[in-house]
Amino acid sequence: MVCGGFTCSKNALCSLNVVYMLVGLLLIGVAAWGKGFGIVSSIHIIGGVIAVGFFLLLISIVGLIGAVHHHQVMLFFYMVILFIVFLFQFGVSCSCLAMNPGQQKVVLNSTWRIMSNETRQNLETELDCCGLFNNTESHVRFEADVSICTASCKPTCPTCGKKMLDHASEALRILGGVGLFFSFTEILGVWLAMRYRNQKDPRANPSAFL
Repeated sequence: MVCGGFTCSKNALCSLNVVYMLVGLLLIGVAAWGKGFGIVSSIHIIGGVIAVGFFLLLISIVGLIGAVHHHQVMLFFYMVILFIVFLFQFGVSCSCLAMNPGQQKVVLNSTWRIMSNETRQNLETELDCCGLFNNTESHVRFEADVSICTASCKPTCPTCGKKMLDHASEALRILGGVGLFFSFTEILGVWLAMRYRNQKDPRANPSAFL
C-alpha cells in the first residue's frame, strides 16, 4: 500500500490523535502536580490548564474513533473544531512573537490586577521580589503589595515586573514558537482528516456509498 492510500492516511491520523491525547493528559497531569505541590495556588489558572487539556483530550478521542471506524460525521466535526482551534492558536502564537516590551508591560499590569493576594505572594516568594512596577500610576498598589510581601529578600527586593520583563521576551518566543509549531500540526490533522474522509475503504463493499 503506497503512502497516501487509505491505510497510510488512517495510520497517520490515528498517530496524530494519539499524540494530541498524550499532550492533553500531560497538561492535566502537570496542572494537578502543580496544585498538589503548591507551585500554583490559583484555581483559575489550574482550571484553565485542566480545561485546555480536557478539551484537547476530548477532540483527540473523537478524531481517533472517527479514524478507526472511518466515521464520516465524527471526522467532519473533528475537522471543523480542529480548524477553529488552529485559527485561534495561530493568532495567539503570532501575537506572542510580535509583542514588544511596552505591550508586555501592559499585559503584566492587567494580569497582576486580577490576581488574588495569595497568588501574588506565591509569585513574589518564587521570584524573590516584591510588587510589580513602582511608578506613579501604580505607586499605591505597589506599596500595598510590598506591605504583604513575604519574599526573603525584604527590605531590598527588586520589583517583580523588572524580573519578569527580563525573561518575558524569551518566554514569549518559546511559547509563540511552540504554539506555532503545534498549530501547523493541527492544520496537518485537518488535511489528513479531509483526505481520509474522502477515501474509499478497500475492505468495504464496493457498492457502498462513501
